[in-house]
Amino acid sequence: MSPRSAEANEELRAQSRERILVAALEVFAEKGYHDATISDITARAGVSRGLLTYYFPGKQNLVDELLDRYLDGVSALADVTGTPDERLGAIIDGVLVLAAATVPVQRITLSLVINPATHPLFAAAEARAEERVVALEDGLRDLFAARGAEDPAVEEVLLRSVLEGVIFKTAVYGAQYPTEQIRRRLYALYGLPAPEAELPLPAGPPGSDRMRAARALGD
Repeated sequence: MSPRSAEANEELRAQSRERILVAALEVFAEKGYHDATISDITARAGVSRGLLTYYFPGKQNLVDELLDRYLDGVSALADVTGTPDERLGAIIDGVLVLAAATVPVQRITLSLVINPATHPLFAAAEARAEERVVALEDGLRDLFAARGAEDPAVEEVLLRSVLEGVIFKTAVYGAQYPTEQIRRRLYALYGLPAPEAELPLPAGPPGSDRMRAARALGD
């Protein structure tokens, strides 16, 4: 049997790394950051402790990776193109789809934020993403200015507050949250044309949430 190529080895390493992240996502969502153990994650991923610590020396490194991917996904939503109305609609849709597809990550994030002992982990992730977050805020203000808003800064804060509330409620209620109805209400609130088709929201049993989240974070 011929040895594997460098490309094949790289692909296997990438698959192992993703399998570890998927397992960590599931275990953190089930047990919380403090109660989850490396042994729990290795057992769920079906890998050795040595392999896990090769990629992620500790639990904080796993959480950092999951949060960084999520914040990257959020900040990338501002890169959409089109008219101001088209961009606003795309940003609303993107946040709603991302929230629905990453429920386990949202729950981990909420638990980190509200617990004083773990809040610094989320604060550190935000600090690493500060440049991207600032760019997102600036982009939203420019968008509202282009739409003729009297105070673009206030509109930016209002939109982010509404969408962050939607993310929170989606994390709590999961598939039961009326995402499509909220979407259409937001379109009406901002005077956007009613969407012609429903959002391609993830569907399936609650147990499939972790796989949907992993795929969304990897996109």
